[in-house]
Amino acid sequence: MKLDNILAGYVAGPRGRDGLALAVLLKEAARARLTVANVLPPASSAPGPARAEESAWRAYLHEQATATLAQARELAGDDAEYVTHTHRGSGRGLVELARRRGADVVVIGSAPGRGRGLISVGSTADQLLHSSSVPVLLAPRGWGEEPPAAFDRLTVAYRRGPGCDVAVKDAARTAAALGVPLRLVTLVVSSGRRVRIEEEMLARLRDQAAADLRAAARGQRRRSPVEVEVLEGRNVAQALAATSWLPGEMIICASSDTGPLRRVFLGDTSIKIVRASTCPVMVLTRQP
Repeated sequence: MKLDNILAGYVAGPRGRDGLALAVLLKEAARARLTVANVLPPASSAPGPARAEESAWRAYLHEQATATLAQARELAGDDAEYVTHTHRGSGRGLVELARRRGADVVVIGSAPGRGRGLISVGSTADQLLHSSSVPVLLAPRGWGEEPPAAFDRLTVAYRRGPGCDVAVKDAARTAAALGVPLRLVTLVVSSGRRVRIEEEMLARLRDQAAADLRAAARGQRRRSPVEVEVLEGRNVAQALAATSWLPGEMIICASSDTGPLRRVFLGDTSIKIVRASTCPVMVLTRQP
């Protein structure tokens, strides 16, 4: 997984600050280039009477974008490139811009609507998470208020399969490049009711999950220290809460094996992990 060229989608306000703070931390850790982009609607999308005054509307949009990127520059400094891009959908605009500029990852903040420390998937994230040709990194709400000084660990949400095996290799290389340990976790979700048959099934699931984790970790330890852990709970949120998370932690999820090749496509479990996570989540593209 390359991290040489980072694209941060920026909007004025807290979610823009959260995503930009994460992008800056990743840029510094990976010694990468950073482009900060504000996606504008096309001037022809102006409603009602404003359509007849398209040039005035275009000037207004440009003025807003200039002010927005000036705010971004105050947060990220001069060691970045600041651009505007026009598209009807902010997420699709970032997908298009990432392709044009050869970005390796797109970073955004959480949409409004959920509590501090959680990720809300709004329209921008939804478009990215179902069509981006590069990995997408999401910052929880409020993450930019007190960002950590460095990354502490990468954690891969592992489920045996070709997509996750590729994700583990990518994450191991990235962990080595960032100088942080790698952890592999598998989630075992159980119902609240416990009967003997279910207990036996859960025991088999735990044993199989532990064996899968050991096998996945075996070939990666030469690159970076690797921890493995089986997390259990009644649901994904409870399973994730069954372990500790470091201030500079990042979760890595593979795209669904049923999604299109070389695109981000979130499966049911991954979207639940995104919504339950209290640390940044990177979703990789599906690889052949």
